[in-house]
Formats: sequence, C-alpha cells, structure tokens
Amino acid sequence: MPRQISYRWRLRELMAARGMFTVAELMPHLTERGITLSSSQVHRLVSGTPERLSLPVPATLCDILDCTPTDLISTSAQNLPARRTAGEEAPINLAARRPTRVRLTPEG
Repeated sequence: MPRQISYRWRLRELMAARGMFTVAELMPHLTERGITLSSSQVHRLVSGTPERLSLPVPATLCDILDCTPTDLISTSAQNLPARRTAGEEAPINLAARRPTRVRLTPEG
C-alpha cells in the first residue's frame, strides 16, 4: 500500500524555546561552528521548510540548540488509498462520456 510521508521543520520553535528569536542571534553560533551562510539563507532556513540540506547544517543546529534530529524534524506517515488497476472493473458513467446534442435555432 502506498504511503505519504510528511515532515515538519521545527527550527523556529526550538530557537524560541531557547530564547533565540531572530536570525541575527543564530548567525554567530553557526559561524563559530564553521557553517558559513548568508543572512538571507539563514532567514529562509528559520522561516521556511527546507527541501534539501547538507548534513553538517542540521548537525550544527542540533549542537547549537542541544537537541536531536528528531526534535528538529518531526515526521509522519499515512497510508494512501489504493489506486485502481487497469484490470479492475468500475462503473462507467455514460452521461459523462457522451457529448450533449447541439440544438441549432434560426436567428431571427
């Protein structure tokens, strides 16, 4: 059965729990650990949900925030309904398949 995997990026929550509320407060901690990112990159990291990350970045964030990767990224999975296969019989709605007849009326 197909499964849908989703995740929630919790960086902002963890920062707030540790008294960090701005990007400027996070930047020096990243720099002192060797992670060089621009302020706009850090802002996107804090305010959005990243699609891709280099592994040193979440590892460094976990060190800064004294947390684990599972604290930083919460995941969930759910089963999706099975899709119909080609051989499966399904009721056919003929009304949806047939075009409606056009009625021509004289202009007048």
